[in-house]
Amino acid sequence: MKLLFDLLPVILFFAMFKWGEANPDAAQQLASHYLSGLVAGGSVSLAQAPILLATSIAILATLFQIGIQLSRRKKVDTMLWVSLAIITVFGGATIYFNNESFIKWKPTVLYWCFAAALLVARFAMQRNLIRSMMGKQMTLPEPLWDKLNLAWVMFFLAMGVVNLFVAFNFTTATWVSFKLFGFMGLMIAFVIAQTMVLSKHMKDPG
Repeated sequence: MKLLFDLLPVILFFAMFKWGEANPDAAQQLASHYLSGLVAGGSVSLAQAPILLATSIAILATLFQIGIQLSRRKKVDTMLWVSLAIITVFGGATIYFNNESFIKWKPTVLYWCFAAALLVARFAMQRNLIRSMMGKQMTLPEPLWDKLNLAWVMFFLAMGVVNLFVAFNFTTATWVSFKLFGFMGLMIAFVIAQTMVLSKHMKDPG
C-alpha cells in the first residue's frame, strides 16, 4: 500500500497521459477549459494537451500526498517537500510555456537531488543516510556502509542520465511509459542485486 501511495503521482501521470493520447479531442477540450488561463498565449494545442493534463494531475497528486500526511499529523519526509518543489517548478514551466521539455527534466533533477543529499549528509554532516534507513535490518562495517552509500549516489546519478537519454532521444509516449515501468524495473533490479550482495549481513528476525 505504501508503495502505491509513494508512486501515486507517477501512476496518475502515466494514466492521464495515456487517456489523453487515446482521446486527443477530449483532452484538448479538458486542458483548454482548466489550463488555458495558465498557458502563455491561452491556447492548448492538440499535441500538447495530454502532457499538460498529465503534468497538472501529477502536481495535484503530490499536493494530495502531503495533505494526507499532514491531516494524519505525520511528519512529511523532506524529499517529498523537495519533490513538490521540483514538480511545481518544472511542471508549472511546462504548463505555462506549453513545452514538455521542462517536465522531462524533472526526474533527473529529483534523482540528482537524492544523490546530492546522500553526499552532503555524509561529508558535511557526518551522517550516512543509507545507514540510518537500513541499520535496523543489517550490521555492516563502517567502510561497507560508505560503499553502500556511494553505490546509491552512483545509481541516482545514472538514473538521471538515463532519464535524459530516453526523454530526448525517443517519443514523449515512450518516455512516459519508461518513466513508470523502466525506472521501477531498474530500481527493483538494483535493490535485488544489493540484497544478494548484502544478504549475509542481514539480521535474523528471530
